[in-house]
Amino acid sequence: MTDTNRQWHLASRPTGEPTMENFELVEADVPDPGPGEVLVESRYLSVDPYMRGRMRDAESYAEPWDVGEPMKAGVVGEVVESNHPRFESGDMATGELLWAEYATADGDALQPVDPDLAPVSTALGVLGMPGRTAYFGMLDVAEPEPGDTVLISGAAGAVGSVAGQIGKLNGCRVVGIAGAEEKTDWLTGELGFDDAINYKETENLRAAVAEACPEGVDVYYDNVGGPITDAAFANLNEFARVAVCGQISLYNATELPTGPRKLTTLVQKKARVEGFIVSDFQPHFRKATERLAGWVQSGDVQYKETVTEGFENMPDAFFGLFEGVNIGKQLVKVSE
Repeated sequence: MTDTNRQWHLASRPTGEPTMENFELVEADVPDPGPGEVLVESRYLSVDPYMRGRMRDAESYAEPWDVGEPMKAGVVGEVVESNHPRFESGDMATGELLWAEYATADGDALQPVDPDLAPVSTALGVLGMPGRTAYFGMLDVAEPEPGDTVLISGAAGAVGSVAGQIGKLNGCRVVGIAGAEEKTDWLTGELGFDDAINYKETENLRAAVAEACPEGVDVYYDNVGGPITDAAFANLNEFARVAVCGQISLYNATELPTGPRKLTTLVQKKARVEGFIVSDFQPHFRKATERLAGWVQSGDVQYKETVTEGFENMPDAFFGLFEGVNIGKQLVKVSE
């Protein structure tokens, strides 16, 4: 183990799209775990769209990062030293830790990771926060019924790809919206979506949704917002359910557009729109992870990871989320 611990700090708050000027790579000492704590060496770090909100000094469901302080992420890593009875040196664990090569944490705040269940990286993806977000957003919020048409924006991302497959497992017709032919081919091929729309190659998105969903939309799982959601709302059926998971199209906006604009449609269609945060379902995390793991092991749920090599490339991986370069879960591999 080295004595030097690299960390990424928030150097400044971005205006619009983040740049390298907003990040600072800092060297510090490897920390010693205190009573009840463990020292974790990072193997994989997660980058997620919600982190953009934590770079703002504004009220949100996630506490803002302080300028000059380390940033945080979902991490899966190896326990190097433990002062907690649940963990021993060599165990794999996951939790929200610093953007760092080494970090300490209260052992009660970490979860063990079983390397025999699935690759440890899945603890940050299909078997982690994104997978559970898809699970609860689809089953508890959207409540799909057999025969429903389910439309998913951001469908080739870590959450959308799993949400769509859960829709298929529940007997639904599933249509995904993504931003590249490679992504739409993956959705309709390996993942078994019934249809997919490349919004970047579509002149009239409202018409494209209508064509892909000829019987209308019963469930809309929204990861994106903006014009894509406008097109989805125009095609909602009566008593449709809209699960609002994210609004990535607006995260870098310096001014939010005037809205909401489509409430008339909701009145006409008697539709229900519900935003949710996965942490609200924490008492049920274990059950969700067990079901997701069973689907992965049986092959009913497929997943893909876009892995950026090297801790020094954390910001680049983060930028890629807003450029749409990732398919499935975006991860940074720190070490073997």
